[in-house]
Amino acid sequence: MTALHPGEIENNGAQASSCLRTGNQRYRAKVSYSAQTTDRRLMRAVTGGDEKATLMLIERHLPATLALARHMLGPADAEDIAQEAMFRLWRNANSIELDDRGVRPWLYRVTSNLCLDHLRRKRELTGIDVPERPIPAEQNRQIAERQMSETVEAAIAELPERQRLALALFHFEDLSQRDTAEIMEITEEALESLLRRARAGLKIALADNWKDLMPEPGE
Repeated sequence: MTALHPGEIENNGAQASSCLRTGNQRYRAKVSYSAQTTDRRLMRAVTGGDEKATLMLIERHLPATLALARHMLGPADAEDIAQEAMFRLWRNANSIELDDRGVRPWLYRVTSNLCLDHLRRKRELTGIDVPERPIPAEQNRQIAERQMSETVEAAIAELPERQRLALALFHFEDLSQRDTAEIMEITEEALESLLRRARAGLKIALADNWKDLMPEPGE
């Protein structure tokens, strides 16, 4: 995948946001959709300029897309990446082939690649292997929880990019091992190796809370 440039994110994101907020008045949908409407049907409607179908896809899939980007990049850059992924879904609606799982695997793959491109570009510019993660000032309440959250985020941010992505998809997004491997375009054996190494790294960094935070499969 071609590296994503900041200007591209901004321009494409602006177009996508405009589409989502207002749409084209000429293409007001004349049909209604529900939670049972399949992604395949919605995507067919999107190719015809149906704003309501576009909005439903965004409502259905943006939260998971944003969550993956946050796990990979932190909150500062996640929204731009998630917005770009949704824009690409809209732009490529004619050519995306779907199975019974809908658009989620395609979106995860695109989001994963965008995150990796972003991290690599940032590393090239800064010479730093991990994204900066500003830590908010401590407040009067829930100090312990915040400190733990910051500790976990910092530990994950120290992992190599592919290990971080494997954890984000398999543990935080709760995908199956098969789906995670497919999205990352690796074998399940390679995924298992990435997860083992990621867990080993986190186990050292989070030794006091490891079992609660990252239980082994089957536990």
